[in-house]
Amino acid sequence: MAQKKGGKSAASDDPEELARTPLQAVLLADTFNLKFRPITLERPKVLLPLVNTPMIDYTLAWLESVGVEEVFLFCCAHAEQVKEYIGNSHWGQSHAGFSITTIESNFSMSAGDALRFIEGKNVIRGDFILITGDTISNMSLTEALQAHKDRRKKDPDTVMTMFVKRSKPMPLTHQTRLGNDEIMMAIDPETKQLLYYEDRFDSSKRAVTLDKSLLADNASLYLRTDLEDCYIDICSPEVLTIFLDNFDYQHLRRHFVKGLLHDDIMGKKIYTHEIDSSYTARVDNYRSYDTISKDIIQRWSFPLVPDVLYAGNRAQMRLQREGIYKAPDVTLSPSVRIGAFTAIGSATIIGENSSVSNSVIGELCTIGRNVSIDGCYIWDNVTIEDGCRLSHSIVCDGVHLHAGATLEPGVILSFKVEVGQNITVPAYSKVSLLPQPSKQDSDEELEYADTNSGVIDSPSIASISPANIEHDHVSSFDTEQSVLLEGGLSGVGYIWTSCETGNEEEWRYSVAPIPEEKLKEFYAKMFDEDESSSDGEQTGITHSGELISESKSTDFDDSDGEYKGDVAKFEKEVEETFERALGGVAEENVQLEINSLRMSFNVTHAECAGAVFQSVIKSAIITSNSSKSNLLKATIDAIERSKGLLSYFITNVDEEIEVILKFEEMCMEITREFAPIFSSVLHQLYDKEVITEDAILKWESEKADADESDKVFVKQSEAFLKWLKEAPEEDDEDE
Repeated sequence: MAQKKGGKSAASDDPEELARTPLQAVLLADTFNLKFRPITLERPKVLLPLVNTPMIDYTLAWLESVGVEEVFLFCCAHAEQVKEYIGNSHWGQSHAGFSITTIESNFSMSAGDALRFIEGKNVIRGDFILITGDTISNMSLTEALQAHKDRRKKDPDTVMTMFVKRSKPMPLTHQTRLGNDEIMMAIDPETKQLLYYEDRFDSSKRAVTLDKSLLADNASLYLRTDLEDCYIDICSPEVLTIFLDNFDYQHLRRHFVKGLLHDDIMGKKIYTHEIDSSYTARVDNYRSYDTISKDIIQRWSFPLVPDVLYAGNRAQMRLQREGIYKAPDVTLSPSVRIGAFTAIGSATIIGENSSVSNSVIGELCTIGRNVSIDGCYIWDNVTIEDGCRLSHSIVCDGVHLHAGATLEPGVILSFKVEVGQNITVPAYSKVSLLPQPSKQDSDEELEYADTNSGVIDSPSIASISPANIEHDHVSSFDTEQSVLLEGGLSGVGYIWTSCETGNEEEWRYSVAPIPEEKLKEFYAKMFDEDESSSDGEQTGITHSGELISESKSTDFDDSDGEYKGDVAKFEKEVEETFERALGGVAEENVQLEINSLRMSFNVTHAECAGAVFQSVIKSAIITSNSSKSNLLKATIDAIERSKGLLSYFITNVDEEIEVILKFEEMCMEITREFAPIFSSVLHQLYDKEVITEDAILKWESEKADADESDKVFVKQSEAFLKWLKEAPEEDDEDE
């Protein structure tokens, strides 16, 4: 991401004034991702119960414990629910340990938008804590906060301190981190300055590509793949200013952190603080929801545990032997078996011969006879009739399971869903009363994107027939088969499908244990990679974090020693920048952003020209349908609309030829729908003076000795090329 000139912070740098400034915190009540759908379509993630307490209570309790005096709670989607909860809880009362101010925006679609909105409110007066409302921690802030302030006094370019922690050792690592992006960080071992951050690191490649300047400019560094990002930051007020000055910064890490690390002009610095003995975790997906719930029950998060954390809105539970928590007014039949590490909420009734183990049961639940519940999260007001079997599932408020129903591992039942008698809901199914939106943005920042544009024709849970589903079926659910099943009414709700990877990948993010066969595949692959990497020489990262140097694994150009940038990543960044700019950003700002990207990725001017052209042409697909004429019209409109941008980046014949070659590549690979109109688009590029005659004829001559398969578009353009060659002669005759 590009970094533009930052404005001056409104906060004072005077030490005495900073000492008088109260410790402030910005708490983001929106997490801006889709990972908890369909549940978060009806309730914000921060209000989802974590061991019978809303997630946000853990975050607010920690902020209170570390001495925060002012909290600014940002909320967007479901803002009324958040405000109502805070108003009715003790956090909104005068006796709370801090003041809490709600900041609401109905148009913010990312963390970047949220911080830009907060900057406009002019409420931040000094260093502040930035945290999301799904974070649980019991760490002390004193040491890290003092270290941050000391660094700020010595170096005003220090803008952030990030908290990180060491991952759990194998084999627990794969249970807890599975489903999250792998992270690689380069950290100065002396100063703890963050030098490199990659949140989509692929450890299976056994190699890492780094800019050689990173090694040249630092005497030593540690490459760490064993750290987790806690998403708790100490920020200077300048962080908000930087977001305000950079419209394309959306993601806190992928855009802001990486943007600052790639910026050589501003020179802003980010440091890390590694947590040693304290507990900190973020509920990022269903798997981490399960892991953190177990950590809380096992008291790793003390004092944020069920018998101590008490916000006044729910009945306090009491700790018994074997890690069992129960509210005082729970009603249990004498024959009920309660296993270790289980929590049962107020006014819940459990019938004869039922068993509950490793589970959390909410308040006002009614559980019948001969029910088996293992590894589940049952929220409030749930009715489970006799003979039901539940395994490693999440059951939301108001759900009704009729007699004999079975939930296989990984099932998510959203609010007020009904499951019919003797019905088995297959593994990893998600069921909701709301139909699945047809438009689900792939951008991780858009949890609450518009859901009114249409819905998928999802199968109803009523289509599941007791006769067609085996109760011992525990494999992943074939959603296509569910559409074909017929039977009587078996419940109320829509069965959601996974739009990107299908249900075969749902095990990665599920509350269910990792299937044994998947673990075997994982270990087999890991051992194969270890053996193959030991046979040949390549750059890798040892377990100690030492960098093993070898020229083959770095992207250096041997001819001149220059670092060669990742063109594919650069093209993706340009495309994302261009798409955001379509909303009405000034052209000169777009030029600045793309130029900064070009320098940070160290790509050539010709490669930059090709990337810009590709982004412009691909934008035509969005505004057209499948017909050839409409696509051509949309393409012409896109070229005309972005003519100034294209002319800015396409400045000579070599870059013009690169654009033609890029268009050929697009027509043959990523956007084949343009292939039939290649010559027509080429003609339009000439007419609109984006590409000159010299470049087109030189492109043709370079193809003269090429294979026939490489001349497809030259032949398609023969009529245009002939006209181009004859046009000057006709002009001379006219003169």
